[in-house]
Amino acid sequence: MSGASPVIRKATPADQPRIHAIRMGVRENVLSDPSRVTDAEIAWYRDQAIFLVAEAGGDIAGFTCANHQTGLIWALFVDPDHEGQGHGRALLDAALAALASAGIVQAHLTTGAGTRAERFYRRHGWRETGRSLDENVVFVKPLG
Repeated sequence: MSGASPVIRKATPADQPRIHAIRMGVRENVLSDPSRVTDAEIAWYRDQAIFLVAEAGGDIAGFTCANHQTGLIWALFVDPDHEGQGHGRALLDAALAALASAGIVQAHLTTGAGTRAERFYRRHGWRETGRSLDENVVFVKPLG
């Protein structure tokens, strides 16, 4: 990681255009049907659950969403121009800490097979438990 540690903070409605641009600009795990992510889901994560952004130089470099009721890491994306600078790790660590504080004992997520994201999660101690119906890798990680 180069430079200062990313600033992690709670997402706000004003962040949504930049968050959307990051989500639509990723090179892997591309959202093939943007209508599958509804405004209501985004608002729920922002207002009720865990929705964090990483800032670098005043710009949003990445974001993560986690469900404090189920332990699901719903999203973790970093702008391609900010990859490899520690934003993903900082966001994931913050989301996992928030889940643990909410009493979650095990986090879970899915990601595309054969992707850099899959390798990222393996490097950070996530354990594969199988494949989803759409052939994504299913990972779990004990907390605490």
